[in-house]
Amino acid sequence: MNATPMNRTIRAEEAAHFGRLAAEWWDPKGSSAMLHKLNPVRLAFLRAAVDAHWDGDAAALRPLAGRRALDVGCGAGLLCEPLARLGAAVTGVDAAEENVAAARAHAEGSGLAIAYLCGDVAGLGLASFDLVTAMEVIEHVADKAAFVAALAAALDPGGLMVLSTPNRTARSRLLMVEGAERLGMIPRGTHHWDDFVTPDVLRELLGAAGLAMGAPQGIAWSPGKGLHLSDDLSLNYLVTAVRA
Repeated sequence: MNATPMNRTIRAEEAAHFGRLAAEWWDPKGSSAMLHKLNPVRLAFLRAAVDAHWDGDAAALRPLAGRRALDVGCGAGLLCEPLARLGAAVTGVDAAEENVAAARAHAEGSGLAIAYLCGDVAGLGLASFDLVTAMEVIEHVADKAAFVAALAAALDPGGLMVLSTPNRTARSRLLMVEGAERLGMIPRGTHHWDDFVTPDVLRELLGAAGLAMGAPQGIAWSPGKGLHLSDDLSLNYLVTAVRA
């Protein structure tokens, strides 16, 4: 069973898949190695978006000081911890108990006070946040419209949302599903190409939730640069969203 009316966005099989990876989440050479390579790229986009949205100083060490951040689908906290170091009061939400336990343990060992919750973001009754992020998550949820609506409900009227997701293209099917998973670069069963979301579809989902999407920026790969920000949207992309 994928979802119930009270648990609309979580797919039980997806939560179980990622929960099985929890023990290796923080190992840069383990099953989440690709996330460790992806995380600096996502953070570069996010930092630029934060500075632009709040007219911040690009040299500031804690640009999120005094702000509340929510990371949905947080896994074991790979994004939550940098957000906390950037000054935010961070809440992380994940569907897998194993991930939440791993995230809490790692944050405690790192001396970071991060609030981690397990469950469906739509049913947790969360307060509003200045920054809401969901990185590589929307392609895994049961009801994408309900998920985006829940993210929008958690966003402060003057807040910023940042999302990333694989694009639904022939190239992403070839390289991310057929290639990376078959070669063991990404755990088998992580991606289901039919659930990938194009920028046009994501713009429609965000618009239906009362949000305006910014221009997408791609995450590309090349032998010389590795993963990097790019105008090429064919594999993966990031977007910002704000209240319309």
